Amino acid sequence: MRKLLPLIGTPSGSHPGGRSAMTCRFRCGDACFHEVPNTSSNEYVGDVIAGALSRRSMMRAAAVVTVGAAGAGAVGVGQAPPAGAAPATAGTPAADAAATAARRKHKGARGLRFAPVAPNTTDAVTVPDGYGQNVVIRWGEPILRGAPAFDPEKQTAKAQAGQFGYNCDFLALLPLPGERGRQLLVANHEYTDEILMFRGYDAANPTREQVEVAWAAHGLSAVVVEGDRKTGKLTAVSRHQLNRRVTATTEFRLTGPVAGSKLVRTSADPTGTKVFGTLNNCSGGVTPWGTTLHGEENFNQYFANASRDTDKRYGVGTGASERKWERFDKRFDVAREPNEVHRFGYVVEFDPYDPESTPRKHTALGRFKHEAATVRLTQDGRPVVYSGDDERFDYFYKFVGSKRMRHGSSRAVREHNLSLLDEGTLYVAKLTGDSPALEIDGTGKLPKDGEFDGSGQWIPLATATAKGAVSHVDGMTAEEVFVFTRLAGDKVGATKMDRPEDIEPNPVTGKVYVALTNNTNRGVGSNAKADEANPRHANKHGHVLELTERWNRPESTKFAWSLFLVAGDPDDPATYFAGFPKDGVSPISCPDNVAFDPYGNLWMSTDGAQLGSHDGLFGVATRGERRGELKQFLTVPKGAETCGPIIQDRRVLVAVQHPGEIDGASVEKPASTWPDGPGKHVRPAVVAVWRADGSDIGV
Repeated sequence: MRKLLPLIGTPSGSHPGGRSAMTCRFRCGDACFHEVPNTSSNEYVGDVIAGALSRRSMMRAAAVVTVGAAGAGAVGVGQAPPAGAAPATAGTPAADAAATAARRKHKGARGLRFAPVAPNTTDAVTVPDGYGQNVVIRWGEPILRGAPAFDPEKQTAKAQAGQFGYNCDFLALLPLPGERGRQLLVANHEYTDEILMFRGYDAANPTREQVEVAWAAHGLSAVVVEGDRKTGKLTAVSRHQLNRRVTATTEFRLTGPVAGSKLVRTSADPTGTKVFGTLNNCSGGVTPWGTTLHGEENFNQYFANASRDTDKRYGVGTGASERKWERFDKRFDVAREPNEVHRFGYVVEFDPYDPESTPRKHTALGRFKHEAATVRLTQDGRPVVYSGDDERFDYFYKFVGSKRMRHGSSRAVREHNLSLLDEGTLYVAKLTGDSPALEIDGTGKLPKDGEFDGSGQWIPLATATAKGAVSHVDGMTAEEVFVFTRLAGDKVGATKMDRPEDIEPNPVTGKVYVALTNNTNRGVGSNAKADEANPRHANKHGHVLELTERWNRPESTKFAWSLFLVAGDPDDPATYFAGFPKDGVSPISCPDNVAFDPYGNLWMSTDGAQLGSHDGLFGVATRGERRGELKQFLTVPKGAETCGPIIQDRRVLVAVQHPGEIDGASVEKPASTWPDGPGKHVRPAVVAVWRADGSDIGV
């Protein structure tokens, strides 16, 4: 991705991982500058993967594409109205002919036959030649009846509660039976960036109205979208009966083994069963029974004045919070409401087909910084949910349910399926390498067995049943395991990871892929250093693990693993692309959200790329002779992160999160003019991309 640009390191004084200081403040509460919460002595994954620069199969005979020449004509849209309009050339005979020629030259794996987008810093969404795009919906667009048109100078909490929320992340597109050409879009709204939302914002003295607007801009949106029959364009259908907003003040049910526990009772909710709001929803998943799951990630940053060791393990601050919400609602002040913080950090389940339903927080899936919650079923119909804890040196988990999914659409069936994630066993992963440490010198030299892989086991933490819950961790009750899940992982010796983000099983092969975004603290201070088992100091580019569960059964407690990808510039010897020749791949840095296309190719969005180009979306073949061939499909505007990818036969969707979030930027001094051009507020938005000739993506 960045091969055509000078390599740019992290500037002095900037935040690690490629994010701006502004992003770190508002998104995760400066997590990278806090002391690492995990101080356990558990094995570090860098010490396990042992020389991730595997060169096995590097001599594989395969067709090679040259990224540098590809994408020279890639099309970007963003600075001039009409915002997000498809490129003017898309769909013309000349453009179609050029796109056909590019596909012939760059065949690639089926689903990935497009000319890769070149690395760039264009303030636009840049897509391959022959592809069109449009902005589906922006922050502030009205979706509920009675909601006004967006006016950035006259924002109110009431208006925002009926409008599309801020900083869209995870996306789901669900079928809408009986409404031809329409689908139901569900989006997470991870966090707010008040400096880019409000003119003249004073971070030290926010107003109540600004705080209440921010509460309303968090949460989820459900909005019906309609497809254009001639193109892949999607348009939001405002005021549809299924459209809905869930915010930081919406009522939720706390379900599972922690519901009613003294650990979650507050003065406002002495029953410990009712919670208001969901915060920092990052990635998620879609269930086979038709609901969506949403992971509460960096919830710690919203709470102030903590002092307990358990709060420290979750990164909750001892002083005032960034947004100062504790000034306006005491539940965000841990000193006054010590249990409120225990009611966040769960997986939320949302029923988008029932606008009157109460969303649920499933405590049986554990409490940590959930990056994702992706589901597959066992052969007998029980759900298995995978989730990463997005923190340096933390763990990844899976939950194996004990109840079987039922089929049908009756109220009884739906209620049963909504309880599936309340009973089962929560596990944490432990990985073991199979190469002697002396054979790994940290340079990427291949060990004698020619492989970089190992075995792993899922360690049970606790089991929830209808009659109660049982702990499998010495010295902790079941309730403590589910509320202080990180501490349970510490106790059982789980493997420390480099920010486990999205985890998703491949629907074609069944293999499970784990995106590990980065860990710039590797080798810093007393943290684990690069040695014979860790290829790089300060892992700023991240990597991807591939897991194969025993017998390919998701309920298995054992698995094999291998290093699938080590990110970075292909010219760097400390990179690896599943053995594919490195002169035929796009550079990639900081893999984050993942998805799969109908052919089993893995698609990855990036967050905080460290190679001098903007973040983007990439597709990589996971099998066949082109396994490891990675190609960049798009880039996002200045300061933005690529989120929530959805890969359909004829359409790709991404959430463009926090565009213009550059240090020093503000409403008065914007760093980006996307998506509506100069003089307009920069606005997070959802973008759809399609082939201009109407054919399937990448074929």
